[in-house]
Amino acid sequence: MKVPATMLAAVYRGVNNVRMETVPVPEITTGELLIEVKSCGICGTDLKKIHTGSHSAPRIFGHEMAGVVAAAGSGVTRFAVGDRVMVFHHIPCGDCYYCRKKTFAQCVVYKKVGCTAGYEPAGGGFAQYVRVMDWIVNRGGVVPIPEGVPFEQAAFVEPVNTCYKGVRLLALQPDETVLVIGQGPIGILLASLAKRSGANVLTSDLYPERHRIAATFGLDHPIDAGRADVVASARLATEGRGADAVILAVGGDALIRTAMEAARPGGKVMLFAQTQHGEAAIDPGAVCLDEKDLIGSYSSSAEIQDEAAAIVFNGYCSGYDLTRLVSHRFPLDRAVEAIELASQPQAHSMKIMIEPGGQG
Repeated sequence: MKVPATMLAAVYRGVNNVRMETVPVPEITTGELLIEVKSCGICGTDLKKIHTGSHSAPRIFGHEMAGVVAAAGSGVTRFAVGDRVMVFHHIPCGDCYYCRKKTFAQCVVYKKVGCTAGYEPAGGGFAQYVRVMDWIVNRGGVVPIPEGVPFEQAAFVEPVNTCYKGVRLLALQPDETVLVIGQGPIGILLASLAKRSGANVLTSDLYPERHRIAATFGLDHPIDAGRADVVASARLATEGRGADAVILAVGGDALIRTAMEAARPGGKVMLFAQTQHGEAAIDPGAVCLDEKDLIGSYSSSAEIQDEAAAIVFNGYCSGYDLTRLVSHRFPLDRAVEAIELASQPQAHSMKIMIEPGGQG
């Protein structure tokens, strides 16, 4: 496969400043791979970094990616040019204290980003080519895509892993009710994965359009948050108790109190989208007197990587078609426009994909 010397990339240059630029194609060394990006989802964490300036510039973001091996460094034996793969940009060491405790996202090695399209490693999926470093390749961070599964579906492996990790932490039982607040793409993933446990799933969102998409995933207990009282609705569906578990899949802290109030005494509240440090109002009595558990879940888990990949790959042919979550597809040269739309979500906008190499 002939690789050009330069490529197009969406380069982060500072707060709310992403520009289309021509940059060098990254060079690879021993044990590394060069991936031609075919599809990359825009994630909320990418957007927060762009809007808050939490990371130094310049960088090239984008980590929900799938593509084709364009070059392989010496010593790489498991992959060859032309292989279709998805890539994790984080992989834990597997040996440290945090890995032994299964809190992989706190591992020092995991916190390092192992994929770059240039500059400080930041994922790199908003570019034509990405360099995948040796420890990502060696520790299972590159996953083959089965024949018949499109790149778009495969790009969901990482977000499905993060959602499945959170759902597993709740240990839902078939006689329980879970409320998922927010029905954007991540909220629908969380709710549809929770439904697999056999639990009764309630979903809330302001937009009827999103509930209609959620319904195609079997989520048939919607709460119109623009008209109904979410807390009252959760209690009405549970004989007055409140939900056994509540997942907050909306960024920002304004709905934390709603989530706490919607949970029954002794129930669980999971913060899933609160990925920025800061302060928020919490009722301590809800935790102590009402014995409600407030827990968090962040990023993916190496422990469930194979299972999450199987959910995505097998699901494409058995009704769990995640490409239904994609509302907009942009070529790479319109990546800035794609990021602007994702930053100001509308009723009709769901998952937004940047596709440097087409869907395939």
